Amino acid sequence: MADEVLTEVRGRVMVITLNRPDAMNAVNQDLAQQLAAAMDEMDANPEISCGVLTGNGRGFCAGMDLKAFAQGSFPTVEGRGFGGITEQPPKKPVIAAVEGFALAGGLELALTCDLIVSAEGAKFGIPEAGVGLFAGAGGLMRLPRVVPYAVAMRMALTAKPIRAEEALDYGMIAEVTPKGEALAKAIELAEEIAANAPLALIASKALVRESNGRTEDEFWTYQAENYFKMVFQSEDAIEGATAFAEKRPPNWQSK
Repeated sequence: MADEVLTEVRGRVMVITLNRPDAMNAVNQDLAQQLAAAMDEMDANPEISCGVLTGNGRGFCAGMDLKAFAQGSFPTVEGRGFGGITEQPPKKPVIAAVEGFALAGGLELALTCDLIVSAEGAKFGIPEAGVGLFAGAGGLMRLPRVVPYAVAMRMALTAKPIRAEEALDYGMIAEVTPKGEALAKAIELAEEIAANAPLALIASKALVRESNGRTEDEFWTYQAENYFKMVFQSEDAIEGATAFAEKRPPNWQSK
C-alpha cells in the first residue's frame, strides 16, 4: 500500500499530510484508511496534543476520487465515515492548513477539523450538485454552522466556491496567510494550543462542539457526566495550579 498519508511529529504537534498530489489529494479507500489510522495514532500518543492536517502539491484536497467512485468504490471507514474522520473526528484538536483549494469532500475534511488556516486566494466549495451528488460527508450540516444560512445554501445549490478572504469574513476560517505559508502558520497556532493541558484541550474541544443543539440543562449534564471529573480531578489540574503559583511552566502528563 502506498503512503497516501504521511505523518511527522514536531514536539507536541503531529503534522498529517494527504499525499496524492498527482490526483489533487482526492480521497480513495487507501487514503481514508490511512487517515483514520493517523488520527488514531495521534489520539493514542500522550506526547501529542494537537494535529495539523494539510495536503501535498497545489491544493489541500479536491474531494472524493470520482474515478474510483465510478467503478463502485466509496472511500469510507466503518464507523468513521468519509475519509475516515468525518463521522468520528479525533478527540484532540486538529487544524486544517489549506493551500489552493478545499473542494467537495476536501472542504468536508477541513470542516471536520477544529480550525482552518488558509493561504490567500484558496477556494472553498461544495460542487457536488454539478456532478450529480450532494455533500454527504457532513458539509450540509457543518457549513451552515460556520457561514450564514444564505451563503451555505448558495454554495450548495450553485456549486460555486468562495475564496479564503470571503470565508474569513464569514468566520469559516481562522486566518489568511500569504500563499505558501498556511502550513507554517497552522503549525505555529498548533504549538500555541499544544502548550496547554492535554486533557483540558480534549474537554474544551468536545464541549464547544457538543454545545450545538443542546439546551442549557442538557449541556450542564453532558459536561458533568463526561468531562468535569476527568479534568478537575486530574494530576494535570494540580500541576497547572502549582506551576502557576510557583511561576514556572507546567509539566503536563496527560493524566
